[in-house]
Amino acid sequence: MVQELKDFVMRGNLLELAVAFIMGAAFATLTASLVSDVVMPIIAIPLGEPSFNGLVLTINDSQILYGVFLTALVTFVATALAVFFFIVKPWNAVQARRRTEEPAAAGPTEIDLLTEIRDSLRGRTI
Repeated sequence: MVQELKDFVMRGNLLELAVAFIMGAAFATLTASLVSDVVMPIIAIPLGEPSFNGLVLTINDSQILYGVFLTALVTFVATALAVFFFIVKPWNAVQARRRTEEPAAAGPTEIDLLTEIRDSLRGRTI
């Protein structure tokens, strides 16, 4: 049973998944830093502050914190754009350069095949 567990843990797919999980966590930290430390301050230039958390709508002593939602929305859009332009676009460009389509090997023409069949039949003795 212990050997079976060891075999399962040491299987390549599980190790690849563990590495991908760790890399994903590190990438999430990197992306969060990019958005909060670079993108949001750029957004703050025309708007005055990088956070909309102070925007509140008060109706009959109830507060609707729509500013928190706006901050989360802007963070999401900025994260999506950062991932797209800094990860997806360069990756697609690299993949496009790697994909060099080789022309299909030209096979024998129909006439060549028919000639070969004819010659093969001529060689037979009936």
